[in-house]
Amino acid sequence: METEQRVVQRSGVFSRLLIGVVAASWLLLLHTVIRQNLHGDSLENWPWNIDLFDIQSATAAVLAASGAWLARAQYARAVRPAIGYFARIVDGIGPAGQLVWAVHAFNGAQDMATVTEMDYWVTFTEDARRAGAVDFTDWGTSDEASSAIETRGLVRREDFTLDFIARGRPIPGQGLMFIGWFNEKSLGEVENVFVRLRAIDRVGDTHERTLSLMKGVDRHPQYPDPAPF
Repeated sequence: METEQRVVQRSGVFSRLLIGVVAASWLLLLHTVIRQNLHGDSLENWPWNIDLFDIQSATAAVLAASGAWLARAQYARAVRPAIGYFARIVDGIGPAGQLVWAVHAFNGAQDMATVTEMDYWVTFTEDARRAGAVDFTDWGTSDEASSAIETRGLVRREDFTLDFIARGRPIPGQGLMFIGWFNEKSLGEVENVFVRLRAIDRVGDTHERTLSLMKGVDRHPQYPDPAPF
């Protein structure tokens, strides 16, 4: 289920409207070129008898609109977030004496992004399913995901934690965002937790990345991993 980061929605004002302006400018230029090359009676037929722009004005409109569109595209590329994640075995997060699998998301870009949506999908191990556990059939909230995990006799904040991340939470450039942790007991019950993270950037584009929290997991940790940074 893990996917690469992708743009799922462009800003209407700064993207679709601008593309519409470019298209309209090209139509006006086409109209002007055709009109100025028609002669005689054909000029009396609608719509060629409508005088909108001269050729210089229509060309200037195309160049201005196209330049604005290119500038917007370049700026959007410069400020788009680079959403990633990493996980490692750590101590000192869960109950004393426990090693846990802790997951963080990060924004590797220079500019800030803002969370607009966080969805969760939980799957259980084969042994847990044989014992009655039921995988998610659709995306759910963090509370629904935590409640599903608790049905396996696991205790929130004792065996696992999925951090509450509300709409509007900023992910600073070069910054981290804590997702959650799981101890060895919960890793024996939970096969995977997928997190679909959507964030909006400075120009209003919405980006999506699906995180696989158990990718590369050590289900029987013995020692903490070194810090990644």
